[in-house]
Amino acid sequence: MTVTAATQKITYTATPEQIDAMHQAFDEALDALSGEVGRTYPLVIDGEERSDRELFAVVAPANTETVLGRFQRGTSSDVDAAVAAAKAAFPEWARRPYQERVGVLRRAAGLIRKRKFRLAAILILECGKTRAEAIGEVEEGADLLDEYARQMDDHQGFRLQLDSLDPAERNESVLRPFGVWAVLAPFNFPHALSAGMSAGALVAGNTVVFKPASATPWSGYELAQCFLDAGVPSGAFGFLTGSGEEIGQRLTSHPDVDGVIFTGSKEVGFDLFRSFSIDFPKPCITEMGGKNPTIVTRHADLDKAVEGVARSAFGFSGQKCSACSRVYVERPVYDEFIDRLVKRTEALKVGDPVDREVYVGPVIDQRAVDRYEHAVEQAQDGTIRTGGQRLTSGDYELGHFVAPTVVDGLPSDHELFRRELFLPFVAVAPVDSLDEALRLANDSEYGLTAGVFTEDKAEIERFFDGIVAGVVYANRKGGATTGAWPGCQSFCGWKGSGSSGKGGLGPYYVQQFLREQSRTVVVDMEGAKETPRQSSRGE
Repeated sequence: MTVTAATQKITYTATPEQIDAMHQAFDEALDALSGEVGRTYPLVIDGEERSDRELFAVVAPANTETVLGRFQRGTSSDVDAAVAAAKAAFPEWARRPYQERVGVLRRAAGLIRKRKFRLAAILILECGKTRAEAIGEVEEGADLLDEYARQMDDHQGFRLQLDSLDPAERNESVLRPFGVWAVLAPFNFPHALSAGMSAGALVAGNTVVFKPASATPWSGYELAQCFLDAGVPSGAFGFLTGSGEEIGQRLTSHPDVDGVIFTGSKEVGFDLFRSFSIDFPKPCITEMGGKNPTIVTRHADLDKAVEGVARSAFGFSGQKCSACSRVYVERPVYDEFIDRLVKRTEALKVGDPVDREVYVGPVIDQRAVDRYEHAVEQAQDGTIRTGGQRLTSGDYELGHFVAPTVVDGLPSDHELFRRELFLPFVAVAPVDSLDEALRLANDSEYGLTAGVFTEDKAEIERFFDGIVAGVVYANRKGGATTGAWPGCQSFCGWKGSGSSGKGGLGPYYVQQFLREQSRTVVVDMEGAKETPRQSSRGE
């Protein structure tokens, strides 16, 4: 089969050669979007587009004078209407045979792939993704829908025939949906994470009210269209935009919202986890970031280690919950490692991600710039090896650009080793042994991702057994702590990085949107002799 731009899959670890064939089609999609910049977008409630609310503008982080769109500032009444529509749509959607819901999700995945260049171009403009990151995210979104549909198929809708102590009893375990779910998405993966969270709820038979981050509502609107165009019933998927204080808080305190899933900061996520259940326990799934370590031992291949750390620390300007933000290096290779990391960092091109050669785009907003400048002040306690300044002249003048930064010479308990920054900023420290590195790596409130570089197999096993994190990698040149993919690596946060112990992208994800019901039917034994036993498929 001929590999075309439309069929070739690009992931976060793709090489420039792999994506080269896609650039022409991508440029065409980017050009087509120029005529849509600045338009006004509606809410979508019960299949109806609703406008006439107060508007807020979304600007491009690479050029803050470019208004990408204007969006409705939804109200509590809009939340009530969307939840009511979702609640009304739930019984019919939940009663559908799981095969029908699976079919709808797979159609939505097909639409995402058909529209991938448009969706990726929006990501570049709206949140500053580079081309490879944007295309990879859209591919991931489609694969997430297919993966969660596959889970329903593989488990036959999660119906299981059980044993019986009484020959007259027929016992069955059935996982059933909860009802209405609030989906609260972050800015950094506005397509893939929104698609995955929504798909997990929908394919299980729940209905969804979806709120994207206020910085990235355009991506959210386009995803909503993919679901609705694929056949998700109008009331079963609502799309709301507005402030977290107004929309988010009303959603998460609404008595008719049966579950919530959130990706974002630990501060917000943990507050939500503690406050969501009021009258009785309700499911609350949170993924809350990380302070992800990489360990480089004296037995490491430094080519792999330097490339893996640089890609993981500075890809998408460090604005990934899985980004590598601290590195512990054994002393015999420390000086060579940090010299090479500095050189590799300085070779990365920073700029407008529309440029295909750019690897580090802008940070999302002024608050991120302020965090960066505060981190630079704190880094004076050590040595800034490279970076450490906001970029403001020439092509950088109108955007939120900062220099990728490497710092060392800090004490191991310094705040820059402990606080999540969500920036292109990495702290490096020498250690005397793998055991010391593991102790420091685990001395964190977070436990999301971690990586190790060593050619010693025994050290890899010690790392896997000793590290306290849900997603771990060894010798990953494509990204020391980043790059999980649906069906390949589950994305599960431990400690302060997650609440459920079951990861997105992985084999146990959909089950979180379901609750178990045990069913027993006592049959007439005479009649049972003539009546075939009910299929475990529920057919």
